[in-house]
Amino acid sequence: MTFRRRSLPHPATWSPLAQRTTIIALATALLLALAGTAAWITNRPSTTTAPATANVTTTPAATALPSSAGPAPSATPGTGSVARPPRVTDPLIYAKAAATLLWSYDTRTTSRDQQLAGMRVWMATGTHYANWAAISGQEPDPVLWSRLADNQQYATAAVTESHFPSAFKAALADDPAALTKAYIYAVTVTGTQNIAWKGGGAGAESRAVTLAIQCRPNADCALVDIAPSVAP
Repeated sequence: MTFRRRSLPHPATWSPLAQRTTIIALATALLLALAGTAAWITNRPSTTTAPATANVTTTPAATALPSSAGPAPSATPGTGSVARPPRVTDPLIYAKAAATLLWSYDTRTTSRDQQLAGMRVWMATGTHYANWAAISGQEPDPVLWSRLADNQQYATAAVTESHFPSAFKAALADDPAALTKAYIYAVTVTGTQNIAWKGGGAGAESRAVTLAIQCRPNADCALVDIAPSVAP
């Protein structure tokens, strides 16, 4: 039996973050709007939820496709094959790299603890908006990770494009100064996840996710949160 990593979860609602000063209005697809203080209404996904099996189109062999976010920085000891975040100030570029991070793993070279340690480096620091539970919740639980490792399963990501959702752009046009409160951008990224396992098995599945990216002036961007549904 082949175990496949789950697709990104899509919870129906997110609970408010503590200490926020103004709630950001979200559209039906959970678009990040800006009003006063930029913030997410979040409901942190449970890290104990069992991953669901992805619908994957089987192909004869794995094909590693290049990410449009550019070459990934090398990983460091203690994080296995997980790449370090790029040092960029463009939220669109950073979101592409972050989506590649979420859609990539290699159980042949990386333990679950290493995967989480590598992902933690991508998170924004010094802000209560950062939702590590939502990001770390994308990973399989220890038991499933062990089974994936037994099957030598790994995945690569090919990012197609990234863009600001229409509601985010509209809110920003209504109140341009609101962005300066937290410098958090909503970015929707689309692409493909390519999965392979021992014995030559392989498959691919389309992916899309809306991320919250913080890009403060004179500082590199960082990952803040993950939205439960894709914005147009």
